[in-house]
Amino acid sequence: MYQVIARKYRPAQFSELISQEHVRTTLENAINQRRIAHGYILSGQRGTGKTTVARIIARCLNCEQGPTATPCGVCSSCTEIASGSSVDVIEIDAASNRGINEMRELRENVRYRPARDRYKVFI
Repeated sequence: MYQVIARKYRPAQFSELISQEHVRTTLENAINQRRIAHGYILSGQRGTGKTTVARIIARCLNCEQGPTATPCGVCSSCTEIASGSSVDVIEIDAASNRGINEMRELRENVRYRPARDRYKVFI
């Protein structure tokens, strides 16, 4: 299956991020100290790595080795999140999901606990 180059070579760990040291340090410290906030707002221009950082956070939180700043990348949770097929990590495209019905569905999904992973993550 064809995959866009930006997604094929997307960083999979915090150590692979480039020019985001302040974000990386803050998030690594929060995960290592077990002081994870209930929500993070990642903002910036297109192509700055917002979705990449969100996926790394999801992998760190749901890795079978526990919430860790260095996910293993081989457990079932890590591989499913990397491929985009995880049930508990929902990636929403704001450009195409902005109607009232989509928001109602999102609010309904927030009520339920994660199916398999430790955390339910909405990107």
